Amino acid sequence: MTSQPTKTLETFPNPQPKRDYHIHMEIPEFTCLCPKTGQPDFATLILDYIADEKCVELKSLKLYIWSFRNEGHFHEDVTNRVLDDLVAAIQPRFMRLTAKFYVRGGIFTNVVAEHRKPGWQPAPLVELTQFSAQSNTHG
Repeated sequence: MTSQPTKTLETFPNPQPKRDYHIHMEIPEFTCLCPKTGQPDFATLILDYIADEKCVELKSLKLYIWSFRNEGHFHEDVTNRVLDDLVAAIQPRFMRLTAKFYVRGGIFTNVVAEHRKPGWQPAPLVELTQFSAQSNTHG
């Protein structure tokens, strides 16, 4: 096996640093261990961010996520740790990490953690409506 888990997050320059654009990633195979029982915990991580000068490189993100597989973490702790590590690596304008842990003992756990760069404000949301060809006819 050539790839090994690592805590190193590689980056690359944002190709459009003057524009706020939304980067969305879904990571459905996150695993760590329950720190109380040692049993595996499974989660889907949903990462949404607006880059500033750097973006996270995907292979390094995959290997970073893999590095938690044999570590014991509470859901709240690991979600915030992943967010903190990503923020430290790329210093985004905005980042939200949603961790959706699968059921354990009849309980689903969702943890949402966010980061905002000081002074950054999102652009107002633009709502677009669809018009059918018939609603635009005069007549």
